[in-house]
Amino acid sequence: MITTLNAASRKVGGTVVDRAREVRPLDRFHSIKVKLGVLVVASVSVVGVFTAIGVSAGIQARYVVSVAVILSLGVTQILAHGMTSPLRSMADAVERIARGDYSRRVTTANSRDEVGQLAAAFNLMAADLEAVDRQRKELIANVSHELRTPISALRAVLENVVDGVTEPDPPTMRLALEQAERLGRLVSTLLDLSRIDAGAVELDREDVALEEFLGTVAREATVSMLTRDGSGRRPYTVVDVVPPALTVRADRERLHQVAANLLDNAVRHSPPGGKVTLRARRLEQGGVRVEVCDQGPGIPPGERVRVFDRFDRGSRQAADGGTGLGLAIARWVVDLHGGRISVAEPAAPVLANGATGPGGGAVTAAAGHPASATASPGCVIRVDLP
Repeated sequence: MITTLNAASRKVGGTVVDRAREVRPLDRFHSIKVKLGVLVVASVSVVGVFTAIGVSAGIQARYVVSVAVILSLGVTQILAHGMTSPLRSMADAVERIARGDYSRRVTTANSRDEVGQLAAAFNLMAADLEAVDRQRKELIANVSHELRTPISALRAVLENVVDGVTEPDPPTMRLALEQAERLGRLVSTLLDLSRIDAGAVELDREDVALEEFLGTVAREATVSMLTRDGSGRRPYTVVDVVPPALTVRADRERLHQVAANLLDNAVRHSPPGGKVTLRARRLEQGGVRVEVCDQGPGIPPGERVRVFDRFDRGSRQAADGGTGLGLAIARWVVDLHGGRISVAEPAAPVLANGATGPGGGAVTAAAGHPASATASPGCVIRVDLP
């Protein structure tokens, strides 16, 4: 689609394009100083040549000078047009950006001088502003949606109690408490996001014994599962650390945030009676690798990078009740430690029989879970820490 902007420009796909952009004979030069030099030489040459021709032809001097000046201005206009058109386009784009239209770009054609570099930098800035504006709108929409769900549920519970539809018995109050806790978790997550954007986080590093640390995280997850589901068909967790004395230097509180988020995701996506494994190994090149493996449906390859973006739920998180922020915060914490988090290719199907993992790691399992046949390879979230 082409929309006319003014007599000298047009808009093609959000880019301001000059109508006479083809008339840019000086674009082959890489420096604006060289272009100005060529412009002066060309103008003086036109004046000199025409004056010499006019004098030799016997034309009066005043006519020769007048016509020579007009020709010189014409040559200057033609040659200088390609030098200044990016600036005119930039001025138009700046006005539109000031009004909130971040889609405008400036075409640089083949200009490789300082003005062309300025136009390229301007386009990069406009693209960044457009991305920030889009993220801001998405953040407001997503946060509004996430806040509305627990608030609506809490309001419904309290209205039923006030109207006498339901009694304020323990199950009803527990439902209200769950919604209030969900609101609290969301607010805490949003505070973490504000710290991410502000960069106002310092790490309190210490040596963390991973077997004890991951065992604690697994026990906390088990308690959380008992609270949500009292049946014996919930997933169970296996902690596998080799060697058992393996440690990592990290901020214990922030590392707990990562492990708890990853384990909560794995538990929510594992089938009833499935196994979730927390595995830690020392890397040959130095550092520690921690993996959280589940037996859920897994993450499609096309979503494995995007899954760490804010509010991205992907296909496997579409209806799990999460906020889509846990993995984004996990990536932020891992980045703070100078590490890397990724979705690894799952191993072949394994037996979910509750056996101790390789290396004799500790096992934390729910009582009464049945041994199952082969299970899905599921998902493997890998965290590498220095």
